Amino acid sequence: MTTTATTAHTTPLTWLYAPGDRPDVVTKALASGADVVIVDLEDAVAPDRRAHALAATADLLSSPHPVPVHVRLPSAHDTATITALARLPGLTAFRVPKVTHGTDIRRVARLAPGIGLHALLESALAVENAHAIATAHPALRSIALGEADLRADLGVRDDAGLDWARGRVVVAARAADLPPPAQSVHPDVRDLDGLAASCRRGRALGFLGRAAIHPRQLPVIERAYLPGPEELAEAAEIVEAADTDAGATALPDGRFVDAAVVAAARRTLSLARPPRT
Repeated sequence: MTTTATTAHTTPLTWLYAPGDRPDVVTKALASGADVVIVDLEDAVAPDRRAHALAATADLLSSPHPVPVHVRLPSAHDTATITALARLPGLTAFRVPKVTHGTDIRRVARLAPGIGLHALLESALAVENAHAIATAHPALRSIALGEADLRADLGVRDDAGLDWARGRVVVAARAADLPPPAQSVHPDVRDLDGLAASCRRGRALGFLGRAAIHPRQLPVIERAYLPGPEELAEAAEIVEAADTDAGATALPDGRFVDAAVVAAARRTLSLARPPRT
């Protein structure tokens, strides 16, 4: 993989988690080529290491970085962490774990004005409230599932048992005019074939991009979510043929496409970029 920053890409496809109490790992994550680096102050940090992790993260965020840096908070109710980090120049956004109601998002937004927020839905109640959470505050930038905790909450063993919840967050995000959700992490960092298959399924369900826990997962995720040459050619044909004054557009092969299809084609073209090697 390259180590070039990817902030030029308007649509991120890869989000790499790094434990907040391991500055060396965070430094490597910043050079990994991930579109976004997430400094984790929640699950990746033992309770007795939280103070050290907060101090290390504050030091990291004391200056800006060429890669967007998000911080996953310990909780929506950790006022001390939110206020300690909210005004630091290196912070791009907060990821708020275990959100169950829109009030969780509004609380963080009050404590961190001007900071983008990303909600993680990790329980049955959160999934039921997905649209209310997605429309809770203008600072909210995305919603996504935290599938490990959601599996435990639902008692789900088979991966297909999460399909309804996955579809629910995709629909809620679209209804709230948010970007498509990113997939939750694939926990087996050695199972790259399984990761690729899971990404293909996630893309078919309407997800866009994925969180990762190891740099080796990044190129697999990106390859799965980047449109291929045929997709790009088809999207370009649709956009080129589009007549914005008409209700539907006829393509040279006789197919008719409407405004929604044209908009989807434009989104596909916006993702075009060379894959990392």
